[in-house]
Amino acid sequence: MALEMTPNVEWVGTIDWHERDFHGFTTERGVTYNAYLVRGERTALIDTVKARFAPAFVEELRNRTGGIGPHFVVCNHAEPDHAGGLPALMEAFPSTTLLCNAKCRDILAHHYAVDGWKVREVTHGEEISLGGRTLRFIDTPMLHWPESMATYLPEEKLLFSMDIFGQHVASSGRFDDEVRWCVTLDEAKSYFANIVQPYARKVPPLLETLRGLEMEIIAPSHGVVWRSRVAEILEAYEEWSSRVPRAKVLVLFDTMWESTERMAGAIVDGASAEGVEVVSLKVGNTHLARIATEALDAACVAMGSATLHRGMMPRMAAVLTYLKGLASGGKAGFSFGSFGWGRGGPEELDEGMRAMKWEILREPLRSRYRPDAETLEACREAGALLAHRAREAAGSKTERRTDS
Repeated sequence: MALEMTPNVEWVGTIDWHERDFHGFTTERGVTYNAYLVRGERTALIDTVKARFAPAFVEELRNRTGGIGPHFVVCNHAEPDHAGGLPALMEAFPSTTLLCNAKCRDILAHHYAVDGWKVREVTHGEEISLGGRTLRFIDTPMLHWPESMATYLPEEKLLFSMDIFGQHVASSGRFDDEVRWCVTLDEAKSYFANIVQPYARKVPPLLETLRGLEMEIIAPSHGVVWRSRVAEILEAYEEWSSRVPRAKVLVLFDTMWESTERMAGAIVDGASAEGVEVVSLKVGNTHLARIATEALDAACVAMGSATLHRGMMPRMAAVLTYLKGLASGGKAGFSFGSFGWGRGGPEELDEGMRAMKWEILREPLRSRYRPDAETLEACREAGALLAHRAREAAGSKTERRTDS
């Protein structure tokens, strides 16, 4: 189903209401694969859809273009959720010219038989006229693949931003003002935390580039199109990429016989008593995407695990691996947990936190079997320590950003 975005641009993508696992990223609200048809004297398709949706996608394009297909198809990003429909499209419309940069062409050639396609390589800043409408290409390397780029339509003041500014949310509304703001902001933050965060240092230069454009609409390749809250999403990206934390404490734990859970509760009580924001997550009940999202703006993190086979619990090991891959640095915290006849859980967590170059506030908090009153009091004191450090970190970093 196509939807008019402006008199010359249509959304022609696919809504995947039921997708829940996007290569390890849990998508509780589903996914969209956005593609856009631009009409000038000639037509240009901006990106395609995942391969399994390609037959219906191609048929829709046939109907929208009088059977001839688009004159051009722009591949902003070679990942299969956006480029997977290319083989079916190029077979159905062999006269269509693929526009992509050199790196994108190379990656596509590792996925598909591109030799028979009409391909034109484009470069950063290059423009192609459709007759009445202009495509301008903006390289955005490592946001989030080496070949990633965006396409700007100056006549419409519209940026096809690819994955940047995206969200994983399926909805009947295609625009930001047709979906609750709390939902779009939460999903945009989750997308940043789980996809963009490892390359956050690339975001400020991109934002500086975008400030030089007249931009009233941002059309990403996942989620809703930004037309009413463009300023807000740009401001959010500036905040998230700055890595300025909030005065927020995150307590993550996995438990076996509730001993570590009791310690976590005491840490939460100690931090909460100091008036900062506190979030506690039992990792066995929480998917990794949510953990990463909560960690994004937390100043301090306490990580706890019972001891299993002289090491941490497997789910906590997965959390460490995931956060390390996201380059989730700049945190302060400590480890905690219980043990019986052999130590290992909190000690292994401590090593993992140090490997991520986090500031370690104290040695691991340990409890042999059940935590006694003295241990729980030590946990409450450690929670207060986290709160004080979180408030200090949030204040000092905000001051440094304001001064700069």
